[in-house]
Amino acid sequence: MTQLALVIDLNVCVGCHACVTNCKQWNTSGAAGSLVDLNPYEAEPNGTFFNRVQTFEVGCFPNTETVHFPKSCLHCEDPPCVPVCPTGASYKRKEDGIVLVDYDKCIGCKYCSWACPYGVREFDEERKVMTKCTLCVDRIYDEKLPEDRRKPSCVLACPPGARLFGDVHDPDSEVSVAIRERGGYALMPEAATKPSNHYLPRRKTTIPVRADELYRADNPHKIDGAPFDKNLPPTTEELN
Repeated sequence: MTQLALVIDLNVCVGCHACVTNCKQWNTSGAAGSLVDLNPYEAEPNGTFFNRVQTFEVGCFPNTETVHFPKSCLHCEDPPCVPVCPTGASYKRKEDGIVLVDYDKCIGCKYCSWACPYGVREFDEERKVMTKCTLCVDRIYDEKLPEDRRKPSCVLACPPGARLFGDVHDPDSEVSVAIRERGGYALMPEAATKPSNHYLPRRKTTIPVRADELYRADNPHKIDGAPFDKNLPPTTEELN
């Protein structure tokens, strides 16, 4: 059975928020409907976003690192948001495993939001309905688009290519290979929801620094007072 999902490489994500803005643009103009923004330029802005990027520091000073952590609906294989919905508005598609919300049935009770352990459900204050990532279901099946463009908008927008999309149940798919070969993991496995989206871990890279590199050195283009490369124009100091 097919299970479409995202795989996000935390070692590559630079926190540029291109996935956030492109997701907002596509879904506002698409089948998901207008995503509200309340007081966007005030002290306490609020709005509906299907995808958010959390940025935080890890480690102890001075050995700290900045981590950018994109998060959206994980399209769980056993989604707790579905059975708690009193109207059946939240449901999981059998053909591709995508979890969606039927806005015509949603009464805005927020039960699904309380049941979600990841905090990725978004309540639209204007329409009074619960919204969430759809994996751009209206785009990935659009035959009017070239095949290489039938991907979620966040995947297409990511400049460093930190986001992959495909069937995690297909062992030969790009996402399955990445999970298997690069130690991909699911978020909060203790919740027993079996998230379909996976993350590729950050890889530690040690850069040796010599003591003399901690101080400013002379111009590397100058050796014994002469330009390092004779084709380079002379410096102001040399002209004087």
